[in-house]
Amino acid sequence: QVQLVESGGGLVQPGGSLRLSCAASESIDGFRNMGWSRQAPGNQRESVATITNSGGTDYADSVKGRFTITRDNAANTVYLHMNSLKPEDTDVYYCRANRLFRQYWGQGIQVTVSS
Repeated sequence: QVQLVESGGGLVQPGGSLRLSCAASESIDGFRNMGWSRQAPGNQRESVATITNSGGTDYADSVKGRFTITRDNAANTVYLHMNSLKPEDTDVYYCRANRLFRQYWGQGIQVTVSS
């Protein structure tokens, strides 16, 4: 069973930065893509950023120019670099990994943007 463990969340002031990490229990080379989604209570989970196994990236319009997703294959880790954070970025962030017929999720980590 694949395990995805997120870290790096917390409380940050508006305009600040955070880096989320997602460590996989096995090689991430085997996933078609990996990414980050977020969800607030009562809302649907939305995709924030995706990176393919060839390095292609895609972002939600709400985070373009502020968030960057990267991957370190040697460390089996995907990162989400978040800059210029806004209060509306406050959510639980989930790491995900996709194979052809299956999707895996981390347990989620809280990001709170508040002064």
